[in-house]
Amino acid sequence: MADRPIGITMGDPAGIGPEIVARLLAAPLPAPCVVYGDAARLRAAARLAGVTAVPGAVELVQVGAVPEDLPFGTVAARAGAASHAYVLRAIDDALAGRLRAVVTAPISKAAWHAAGIGWPGHTELLAARSGAAEVSMMMANEELRVVLVSIHVALAEAVRAVTPAAELRAIRHAHAAARRFGVAQPRIAVAGLNPHAGEEGKFGREEIEVIAPAIAAARAEGIDASGPWPGDTVFARARAGAFDAVVAQYHDQGLIPVKYLGIDAGVNVTLGLPFVRTSPDHGTAFDIAGTGQARAGSMQAALRMAVALAAA
Repeated sequence: MADRPIGITMGDPAGIGPEIVARLLAAPLPAPCVVYGDAARLRAAARLAGVTAVPGAVELVQVGAVPEDLPFGTVAARAGAASHAYVLRAIDDALAGRLRAVVTAPISKAAWHAAGIGWPGHTELLAARSGAAEVSMMMANEELRVVLVSIHVALAEAVRAVTPAAELRAIRHAHAAARRFGVAQPRIAVAGLNPHAGEEGKFGREEIEVIAPAIAAARAEGIDASGPWPGDTVFARARAGAFDAVVAQYHDQGLIPVKYLGIDAGVNVTLGLPFVRTSPDHGTAFDIAGTGQARAGSMQAALRMAVALAAA
């Protein structure tokens, strides 16, 4: 596997994806890489960023062509269609065994919608295209690993998504991910859904009727899972070393603690796929796209994590 490259998708060509990929290529790479995107757009982004990286520095798979008049910093259907095509090609190459991992630069969900693409984000597309029955999103940095029960849904729907099966899936994925990070006996903390983890049923019964039974089922499988713990303290405890990973009940409950520790350090990992997939923990940043101001720290962290997870 070590001789296979890491696939990197360019992301939305109107966002900061081309720039952070160009910056990534300008620095020493931890592994051979192949970029899926548009060579002309990468060269333009490199000029804007003031870096000398060109697509010739690594292999580039040209997927379609981005119109020269496509402006940076705008939601555009043609940009959404292009970024979608990059991801599809990378997924197919990963499934065919030509890649050891995939790192995806940010896409615009609004641009996908404008292009008629119904997926709410990368994670759902990756799962469907690869035939993965159960996937979870993990956000990770050097201090926290957080696995989500639900992902890109409205908060009201996220509450309904708290089911025994979803809880157990997330706990299993958190355990397996921590093992892959080198933790021999992972300690998995499960956050409560309600304030104070429900306060013994005073603020809701999801902790009693759904979350606690799923924790018990995980423990019966030999997983060191505990909780439900109050969501306002469990992440600080994990950061201090009490737990190796946290299962969060919904998107913002889990992502806010990770992102608060630094956008440049966070990495999005899709668990449950037949290949490793990582991504930076930020979006397209249309407000600074095309200005040369984008930083590639999170993209570099995503590449390093992809290499490490693929080796594990």
